[in-house]
Amino acid sequence: MGEQIQLGELTIEVVFKDIKNLHLSVHPPAGRVSISAPRRMSMDAIRGFAISKLAWIRQQQTKICAQEREPEREYIDRESHYLWGRRYLLSVVERDEPPAIEIRHNKLILGIRPGTDAAKRATLLEAWYREQVKLAVPPLVAKWELELDVKVARFFVQRMRTRWGSCNPEARNLRFNTDLAKKPRECLEYIVVHEMVHLLEPTHNRRFVALMDRFMPTWKQHKQALNRLPVRHEDWEY
Repeated sequence: MGEQIQLGELTIEVVFKDIKNLHLSVHPPAGRVSISAPRRMSMDAIRGFAISKLAWIRQQQTKICAQEREPEREYIDRESHYLWGRRYLLSVVERDEPPAIEIRHNKLILGIRPGTDAAKRATLLEAWYREQVKLAVPPLVAKWELELDVKVARFFVQRMRTRWGSCNPEARNLRFNTDLAKKPRECLEYIVVHEMVHLLEPTHNRRFVALMDRFMPTWKQHKQALNRLPVRHEDWEY
């Protein structure tokens, strides 16, 4: 069931779920606002919560609207692409062999069959980036399982439009955004720690912040760095 709250010119979408706490989100690219609420919570209580968070909502909307966007990709020669924060120039090589991608010096070599269109090239690179994250996450999870004294059941890597990662504390599953492969490695580690700390504290309350401060004192710098970096060009639809 979904409803809306109107606060002046601000429209907030409300979705009722089988959860215990309120969850407030501000979504790119235009700063759409949503609240997930427990099914039995009254709209008056949700409205009061939203009013108390207006300053934070405006702050997040300003940040989101100001964040740089990557240019739309054409997947052609000498186009800039990134791996772990480093810039590479795309080199498209047509050959009658199965598709392959490799890094060679400052180039990202995309080997494709003749006639492969931009959509297929994008799909190949997306799968390659996903594989880079899949390879990078396990040693980080193993390291932080020991540090945090928690256990991760499974992790998944997928394209995510509005989040860098997520955690299901009950199932002990983590999800990570494919695009993290484009960002510096320390940004990936920050997201891994962030989501694993949710196994100790599911919400973003004071205890969560205290745990982040304790286990990764530099987390705020990594968060700021990640938020400053350009994000994927998307044809956003809601």
